[in-house]
Amino acid sequence: MEKITLYSSTGCPYCVKIKNDLKAWGYDYEEKNVTENPDYFEDLHKHGIFSVPVTFVGDEPFIGYRPKKMAKALGVTGDKAQAKPEAESENAEELFQPVEGKILDEVWDFVTIGGGPAGAAAAVYASRGQLKTLIIDKAPAAGTLAITHKIANYPGVRGELTGQELLSQMQLQAKDFGTTFVRSNVLSADFSGEIKELELPEGKIKAKSVFIAVGAKAPGSKIKGEEEFTGRGVSYCSTCDAAFFNNRVVAVSGDTEEAVHEAQALAKFASEVKFLVPTNKLKGDADVSEIEKLDNVVIHWNHRVKEIIGDKKVDKIVVRDADKNEVTWDVDGIFLYLAGMKPGTDFLRGQVELDAEGYVDVDSELRTSVDGVFAGGDARKTPIKQAVISAADGCIAAMGADQHVNKRKKLRPQYS
Repeated sequence: MEKITLYSSTGCPYCVKIKNDLKAWGYDYEEKNVTENPDYFEDLHKHGIFSVPVTFVGDEPFIGYRPKKMAKALGVTGDKAQAKPEAESENAEELFQPVEGKILDEVWDFVTIGGGPAGAAAAVYASRGQLKTLIIDKAPAAGTLAITHKIANYPGVRGELTGQELLSQMQLQAKDFGTTFVRSNVLSADFSGEIKELELPEGKIKAKSVFIAVGAKAPGSKIKGEEEFTGRGVSYCSTCDAAFFNNRVVAVSGDTEEAVHEAQALAKFASEVKFLVPTNKLKGDADVSEIEKLDNVVIHWNHRVKEIIGDKKVDKIVVRDADKNEVTWDVDGIFLYLAGMKPGTDFLRGQVELDAEGYVDVDSELRTSVDGVFAGGDARKTPIKQAVISAADGCIAAMGADQHVNKRKKLRPQYS
């Protein structure tokens, strides 16, 4: 039998799940905890891996929690392969059902477009406030939080967990209060009447209030090599992954305030940060004056990333410089703030006021230009993007929806 080695970290819930699976399947394994021994951290780097858990079955790595693939690789079949630990009896992915007639027949009190941290938190508050609540999400496992490798700073959640697990807990909590979940894509919206209408491929959803929590949308084409090396040197979140690049050389590509903040955060870990701005200026109110003072940050104006190159991990990037020449730089990783920076609000054109970049204009209570329609999370412009900020937006929007639907004079908080 091939040797099984689990690289884990202290407080990692998925690591515990893998250990439970291996025990249930009757397999022995060697555990290497990177928190207790940082040398193991370097072992993973040699394989081009920048996250835990990682389970090696012989020489084959399984990154993250992949019970079905691991069971297949180990030859586990039948009931053993299908069995789930008691804690895994509910899976947030299974919450999302197809859009059926009864969904379309209903007039919902509150519909959130997007099931990420903003939408899920809004659903928790709305459902608990007795609003008949629906979440619509076209790809529940593909949002920014869902693909985040590690979260260690979400208030009230001790230890580390993956973004997907944190999001699943939010969604399951919303389900406990009565939220309904469907998987579909909102094609267009009509907010002209008292009852709002959302056009889906399956038909129209009717709602008394709507929360736009669509998050960010990646552009149609990615940088060559970006998808191949995601999680192996390509990242989109310094909060999640900066520690993996301690004393290493990283590049940051972006032209927004968030990109500047992320470069500044990375400078605390990396030996060198190459900050590539694709044009000769930043967007909006972004300001590089603070990172210009940092000895390990170099700003490269009019530099675009054309390709990401590596073997098992990111080794180099091809850059078109200010003179239109293509040059190759050695880097250990690259953080991208071009992809995903455009909010997915194209379907809202003409329905609510948007700014030049496509963000929804909202007031301090997250109300849009249309009564009963709210927006938050990555759909609105914030100084920095974090799950806790999106969740707070969801709370505010849900209370605003409660005020609107029940025709209250003011917001009514939930204290108990």
